[in-house]
Amino acid sequence: MSYEKKRSIYSNQYPAIDDLARKAKRRIPYVAWEYLESGTGDEDLIHKNKKALQQVTFTPRFCQGTLEPSIETEFLGRRYAAPFGIAPVGLTGLMWPKIEQYLAESAARCQIPYTLSTVATDTPEAVGPKVGEMGWFQLYPPREKEFRQSLLQRAKDSGFHTLVVTADVPMPSRRERTKRAGLRMPPSITPSMIWQGITHPAWSWATLRNGLPRLKTVEKYATHTNMKFISSMVGNRLGGTLSWEYCRILKEEWDGPVILKGILHPEDASKAVEIGLDGIVVSNHGARQFNGAIPAIEALPAIVEAVGGKASILFDSGVRSGLDVMRALYLGADFVLLGRAFIYGVAALGKYGGDHVVEILTDDLKNNMVQLGVETLQELQMSR
Repeated sequence: MSYEKKRSIYSNQYPAIDDLARKAKRRIPYVAWEYLESGTGDEDLIHKNKKALQQVTFTPRFCQGTLEPSIETEFLGRRYAAPFGIAPVGLTGLMWPKIEQYLAESAARCQIPYTLSTVATDTPEAVGPKVGEMGWFQLYPPREKEFRQSLLQRAKDSGFHTLVVTADVPMPSRRERTKRAGLRMPPSITPSMIWQGITHPAWSWATLRNGLPRLKTVEKYATHTNMKFISSMVGNRLGGTLSWEYCRILKEEWDGPVILKGILHPEDASKAVEIGLDGIVVSNHGARQFNGAIPAIEALPAIVEAVGGKASILFDSGVRSGLDVMRALYLGADFVLLGRAFIYGVAALGKYGGDHVVEILTDDLKNNMVQLGVETLQELQMSR
């Protein structure tokens, strides 16, 4: 059955992202759920992200007549159907096999960007044709020039036009919750994993058909195909050395927009503008890296002021609704990215789960714009 036929059913059964999260939790193994949901440390920042967003409130205006909200947006030279897109998520296939291709197809259908992670479980070559003109590529910066240039060329050749460089992973975080859940690379066949497979038959069947998740994009650069060796190679050869000079080189090597993801300090934002980067993602990596960081939404206004319109501002971390999208736009973001929400969608509903997430966010954003009394995204920002 197509998504169009299922839409009315889904809209009543799963009207919110949290409804999809609850179903996803039932459908995927415990270890996959813990990997998706985990932060680091005592995970206080996860809760702070949510609370800080909730504290952004509005004063609505009424008697505006009939309002028909428009949320199409021009962003970095391209037209998108909504001011939000799909954030990069690593090891995606652990949550649901072929999820990168499903989300790429949803992005193409819904005309929003999809960002493929360097450490996703599918390749640019496989995902590029699915996502069409909506493809962004996320880079964990390789330490070696040849490695970097090869990755960038593969992404370009596969049709990805916007580069998202992750800044906020100077080293892997500890992710204690994930460790306690038993996640190992490569995944180990233990009694616990066997039981999780038995008790989650839909996930197990899909995984058997597609194979255990592998870091397919980067395994090309490993001298051995052993997954443990590849995981070690990722730790040794990706990330940890990003500098402003490296960012400047990336801007020269990539012939499209370059966005720096994971900025919280206004001076870092100003430096990104100074070296000519096109966009900045205000983000604390969804609370998965540094539990002592500030909530990303609290960092947003100062960064908007520091940038002064000289580069585009994106926001992510903690967004779970169209109202949250509206909050970020209201505080000055030009665009919003969501990661977990879209994973919930596919894990809960399969191939068309991403479409349903777009439906939820779009309807919620438009509804709340009318509640506030604005009709365009420009009016929303001017209402501050």
